[in-house]
Amino acid sequence: MKRMKRRPTHPGIIIKENYLKPLSITITELASILGVSRKTLSKIINKRVSITTDMALRLSRAFDTTPDLWLNLQKNYDL
Repeated sequence: MKRMKRRPTHPGIIIKENYLKPLSITITELASILGVSRKTLSKIINKRVSITTDMALRLSRAFDTTPDLWLNLQKNYDL
């Protein structure tokens, strides 16, 4: 089995690069959609906190993904 040569990407970077920028959504707008504070979302995007199960559920509803996607991204980053 091959080992990964680069460090996995933090879910906050995925949110920023794959959702906020292409959709032209601000952190404040997304925080409102998710029902969390701007500060909470900013901490995730800036890699200061991890994705929790609650946040994974919120993100999955907002972006039509699965909670497992967000939790696996976080798990891979942490490992």
